[in-house]
Amino acid sequence: MLLAHAVTLAEARSYIAALADEAATFDGAVEYEHALLYLDLIHGDDIPALDAAGFTDDRAILHAIAVSAVKELADHGVDKLQVELLLDMLDVARDRDDPCADISEF
Repeated sequence: MLLAHAVTLAEARSYIAALADEAATFDGAVEYEHALLYLDLIHGDDIPALDAAGFTDDRAILHAIAVSAVKELADHGVDKLQVELLLDMLDVARDRDDPCADISEF
């Protein structure tokens, strides 16, 4: 793995982990953890450390940066189908992280 790939992977992992930490719902946190596990599965043993210190707690910003980093992984040789699956997992996690989604309207 080249340095640029490792940096992008570390960024993607860190921001997905930050999203899991900042999740507003339990289901959202679980879905972000699933996305993180899938990202780790894609890369096998070549996994850089997480560093989520000093990140914003704005989930929209965290999500945008995570999506950008995941998309950039395709430029480093990650299979585009795996990238699309991971992006879909992040979208599902964002949808499940809406605390108002379970409130029924009468």
